[in-house]
Amino acid sequence: MPRTLFPHAAPETRELLEQDPTLKLFNAFDWSSNPLGPIPDWPESLKGAVRLMVAASTPMVMIVGQDGILLYNTGYAEFAGKRHPQIFGMKCLEAWPEIADFNRSNMERGLRRESWTLRNQELVLNRHGELESAWMDLHYSPIMGDDGQSMGTLCVVHETTDRVLAEQALARSEERMSLAISGSDLVGTWDWDVLRNLVTADDQFAALYNLDSLRVGLGVPLDDFLAAIHPDDVDRVAEEISAAVRDIKPFKSEYRLVAPDGRLTWVVASGRPRANSEGQVYRFPGVAIDVTQQHSVQEALFKSELQFRTLADTMPQMVWSTLPDGYHDYYNARWYEFTGMPVGSTDGEGWNGVFHPEDQEAAWVAWRHSLATGEPYQIEYRLRHHSGQYRWTLGRALPIRDQNDQIVRWIGTCTDIHESRLAAEERELVAQELSHRIKNIFAVLTGIIGLSARNNPEAKPFAEQLRQRIYALGEAHDFVRPHSYASRSQAGQGMLSEFIARLMRAYNDGDGYEDRVRFRGDDVVIDDAAATPLALLFHELATNAAKYGALSTPDGHVEVTGEHRDDGYRVVWREAGGPAVAEPSALNGFGTRLVGMSVEGQMRGTVARKWAPEGLEVDILLPPGALARSSRLQSRQDPEAAAPDAG
Repeated sequence: MPRTLFPHAAPETRELLEQDPTLKLFNAFDWSSNPLGPIPDWPESLKGAVRLMVAASTPMVMIVGQDGILLYNTGYAEFAGKRHPQIFGMKCLEAWPEIADFNRSNMERGLRRESWTLRNQELVLNRHGELESAWMDLHYSPIMGDDGQSMGTLCVVHETTDRVLAEQALARSEERMSLAISGSDLVGTWDWDVLRNLVTADDQFAALYNLDSLRVGLGVPLDDFLAAIHPDDVDRVAEEISAAVRDIKPFKSEYRLVAPDGRLTWVVASGRPRANSEGQVYRFPGVAIDVTQQHSVQEALFKSELQFRTLADTMPQMVWSTLPDGYHDYYNARWYEFTGMPVGSTDGEGWNGVFHPEDQEAAWVAWRHSLATGEPYQIEYRLRHHSGQYRWTLGRALPIRDQNDQIVRWIGTCTDIHESRLAAEERELVAQELSHRIKNIFAVLTGIIGLSARNNPEAKPFAEQLRQRIYALGEAHDFVRPHSYASRSQAGQGMLSEFIARLMRAYNDGDGYEDRVRFRGDDVVIDDAAATPLALLFHELATNAAKYGALSTPDGHVEVTGEHRDDGYRVVWREAGGPAVAEPSALNGFGTRLVGMSVEGQMRGTVARKWAPEGLEVDILLPPGALARSSRLQSRQDPEAAAPDAG
């Protein structure tokens, strides 16, 4: 008998059947060495089941006998990939070793005549040279023999890998879309079936339009969505939608939605109609973005801008602002009133044209420095008034910084100081005249003292001391007298170090003061309230040093040290290089009382002396404010003197 599943078929029929490659493999396979034996010896029920399997287009496989021999059709051969035809007729546990335990269980269940189904079963198979996941629906049933016993297991295989991967990709895409929507201002998406006039949308979109998400998921008419739009916007939006459908062009519209509680939400909706081959729009998908916050920011910005402009226009000063790079883009009304320039004509760098030619370069240098460093801008210059006159103006500007400390804008002002400057110059003339007369008084006093000393030789030492003290007071007056713009010193004016240098010129060798009297440490500003007591203090210390201390020898010197402290300002007069000094038995001379009156009385400080072997050290501590103008004329009151007369 021929080794074929169809032994009684005519030769031409057999030839036609064997065009199926798997059926041809059945007939050509050497079954003599296989546990199943030659095909003619197979039970009729097995051969009938195999004939049914090979004729089917659905992938089917049999696991036959206790050895689990694999028999399958062409559909399963395609499923097996590169493992076919090597696994044909093999034991299933050896054919698919990567799922041996899975197949052993199925083989045993089939022999027990069980039937079962596995849905979307994932198996990791090596079908194309490497392990990969595959999903399938598996339908198992026993292969029943004539004796009612199972000869093995029949499995119908329906691979679902493509569908499962597509579903997973869709789920990931939907998850990413959900994350993107929740992490942004995107409200949701819609899809309008134009032909049926049904709009479907996600839950967020439905909630925003006051609609039930279940109904919207099934589809609702477009008018249901339009009902949520603000009455002032709905007609415009409907026309924009109609125009987009009519012209098959992109749609984008910004409008307000009204919630049941009256709350307004601004959205920007955009979409694109889809037309078929006949030019008929059948679908209209789109998205909506919540822009309420942007509108709130814009409204707040507009309100702030309006308030700023109103405030700036009511100020008496000229107000201007620039971009971070210094481009002038705003001037208030006072600027245009003052300069008479047309509105907008001084934007950018046009402002420099209204400056006095002699002040333009200085203004540019100061402005470029502020732009480069971020430091405040301040300068005095002359601006051309609308009358044609140049008037003195004080220009100031400060940077506005964001949370990252980056400059986002400069705000500046110009203040007309012309009248006050002229008045200051007039006051300077008066001050100079008064100063000249005061110095003349000092000179007259010095002359009177000198004349008196000549007539009374015994008073000459006292007269010389008095003359020197008057000289010190004259120096103090000249140093801190009020100055105008023209006479104000550009460096050192009002500093303690400069003041000491001026007083000590008579004790220094050469032009500099560092040879004999040296100032070190923290410098400080002094005013006319402190200049007089300081002049008397340092004059007395220097006079004594010249007579008895460090300044009495060529190699001696004095170091004056300044130090800012929490409890005030400390000044130390330290002599070195002079003769050895010893503490006197009593400190009750006029000079001592004068130092005490200057420090402890007028400046409310303390003074301590130390007679070290290397020289005298005087430690002075002045309270906060003692050197400032606010302390002028303050002095420590004597409690007894301040008490009322008991009699």
